[in-house]
Formats: sequence, structure tokens, C-alpha cells
Amino acid sequence: MAQKLLLIDTDCGIDDAQAIMLALSQPQVKVLGITCCFGNTTVDHVCHNVVRVLSVCGRNEIPVFRGLAGPLVGAFNTLKDHFGSDGLGDVLDAKDPVGWEERVQKEHAVAAMVRLVSENPGQVSLVALGPLTNLAIAIRLDPTFPQKLKDLFIMGGNMEGKGNVSVCGEFNFVMDPESAYVVLEEYTCPTHIATWEFTCRNKLSWDFFEKLVAQEHNAARFMKTITSKCWAFSREFGVNKRDVLFGQGFVPYDAYAVAACIDPSVVTESVECAVRVEVQGTMGRGMMALDHTNVLKKTHKVLVMKTCDLTKFGELLMASLRLP
Repeated sequence: MAQKLLLIDTDCGIDDAQAIMLALSQPQVKVLGITCCFGNTTVDHVCHNVVRVLSVCGRNEIPVFRGLAGPLVGAFNTLKDHFGSDGLGDVLDAKDPVGWEERVQKEHAVAAMVRLVSENPGQVSLVALGPLTNLAIAIRLDPTFPQKLKDLFIMGGNMEGKGNVSVCGEFNFVMDPESAYVVLEEYTCPTHIATWEFTCRNKLSWDFFEKLVAQEHNAARFMKTITSKCWAFSREFGVNKRDVLFGQGFVPYDAYAVAACIDPSVVTESVECAVRVEVQGTMGRGMMALDHTNVLKKTHKVLVMKTCDLTKFGELLMASLRLP
């Protein structure tokens, strides 16, 4: 089987860590590099977190690149109450692993992204797990960049106008609506989107989560640690947006996009249509609109994931925490 080449762009919080480990667990997948951006926490924390994940998995050979520290327009205002101020639950030693800064490459993430894809034209799948700022800058640096990609998988946006950080907006897109707009207008490569509603509608049980983190492997112990004091992984949430709309359950948001990239059969139904990100207004800013009736007259259409094979997805997740 030919190797699948992946480039992962991340704002590494707990769900990103799970998604990265999923990619690392698959023998047919080669992760060329991990590019970092702001989002769940600051870009420096993100770099640190990615190095932590790679260290736990024994994959220190994978290069890590620091990218954008804020959105194209406006200031970066992090939400510190979801995955903690460091993005990984505020339970890890701030110095662990010692010398992590030296593992971050000098080359900027956007330059590395363009270089790695240009070195492997038509072969690289780009998986975007955070705000799309690095991707927006990449196409400004090299307008042919999207044409060199094999495909693009995004976790972000919404398909029904249901928001998790605003009335109508999903976190990753709301953090940088202009970048999301640029990417979904100008990246004309095959594009697959795992929206917030999709992930929540395809949730797993908390019993599954308990079995997942109870495995006797370093990756599972790491995941159990970083979720141990994080309210987002507590059965005592209280009433929150996701529970009201979709019911309770374990939702490893970013892992859906990585799973779909690795094994397309995980996604059992998608909607193919043009999309556009709203950049105006207050309630709608950052919302992704689906053009079901071709009002926009766009030639490029994306695949918006709708349903998921939870058995296959669960098996991939279980394998992801058997590292090393």
C-alpha cells in the first residue's frame, strides 16, 4: 500500500492531540510535518503541546513549525475555559519535555507548508484542525499552493447555522473569519469539511471514552492525564450548547477530520455544494453558509460530512492510544 502523506495544521488542544495521535498510529500514513497556529491557546503553547504529543508517541523525528500568532484582522482573544490556558488541561509540567523549544524549527510554518507540498506535488493531504490563518497566508505566498495539494480536510464551520462560541459561529472559523473566507473561496482542491454539528451528531458514548483512556499504553495514559481536570471531559458539564442541541456524549472534534482523511469509508454520507463564510454582521460573522440552491454560482463545491461509521471511527480512536 502506498504511503499517504499528511501535513497537519493545528492549534493543539486536547482534541487536536487525539487527532494527531490517530494519524501517527496508522502505518500507511507519513506525517511530513506539523504546523502550528493560535487558537485553543497561544501559538507558543501550541508548539509546546505538539512537541509533547510527539514525545509521548516516540515520534520526535517529525518537524514542528511555528506559524501565525493571531488572525488576519483584529486581536486574538483566546477562550481559556475549554481546554485550559495551556490547551492541554493545565496538568502538565511546564518544562516537559525539557528543551522543547529546540524541537521547533526555525523555518516559519507557512514557508514550510508551501515547501513540503511543492516537494511532493499532488501527493499531500492537508488536514486543518484550527483557525485557517496559516492556510490563508500560504495562498498569498504561493497562489498555486492549493493546486499542488492532493486534498484538504477541515474541522470547522457549521452546516445549520448553530454556533458554539457565537449565535451562528463555530470556534475555528470565528477565530479568523477572513482566513476561513479566503480558504473556502480560493482553495479549489478537493475539500472535505467536518463541521461542528457533524461531529456532535456523531458522538461516542462516555463508556467508550472510559475504555479508550483505560488502555495500558503511554498515549492512553497521556490522554487520561490531560482530560482528568478539564471540564470539557466531565460528565458533570451542566447544561451547555452541545448538550442542549445534540445530547450528551464524547466528541473528539478534530479526530473526525483526520479519520476521514485516513479512511474515506469512515464518512458514510456527505453533502456536496458550494459554501461561503460570512464576514459581516455580529450574529453571523464566521458562519459557513451552504448554497444548496446554487445562488452563488460557484464552480467549486466542497463535501460537507453528514454521517459517520462510528464502529470504524471508534476502532481508529482505540488504535490511536496504543502508542508507542
